[in-house]
Amino acid sequence: MPDVHSDILINAPAASVYQLAKDVERFPDFLPNVQQVTIQSRQGNHTVSEWVGLIPEFKRTIRWVEEDIWDDAALRCEFRSLSGDWDRYQGVWTFEPEDGQCRVRLHINYEYHVPLLGPLIRKLLHKLVARNAEETLQGLRRQAEETP
Repeated sequence: MPDVHSDILINAPAASVYQLAKDVERFPDFLPNVQQVTIQSRQGNHTVSEWVGLIPEFKRTIRWVEEDIWDDAALRCEFRSLSGDWDRYQGVWTFEPEDGQCRVRLHINYEYHVPLLGPLIRKLLHKLVARNAEETLQGLRRQAEETP
């Protein structure tokens, strides 16, 4: 299964960036291909949310239900798709203090089957998942560095 790794250094305290990331309902505000995130349940640091995104290159809407398990002490989140269009979608976010800033690392492991998906389309899909990871981190950076 394909993996995507992305990281960014954000000029904000790690705890603040982590709290912004936990507010997944706000992701459509700064991620153009995420149309909607609806919280289905939140119990402590365990969140289940429904996501609706766009894959413009495939002219498709993609939907999934995601489970996030947040670890406030470790500044870490493990996530996975419970149902929906992804055959597999899981990963880990980490938020590490680094010289008064925050190093955010995002690892995604995914599988998405589209009928007749050839090698060229798989490469495009990988680029799209990687681009989305980068956009997520860039959006989080903008939110964290603009928040007083």
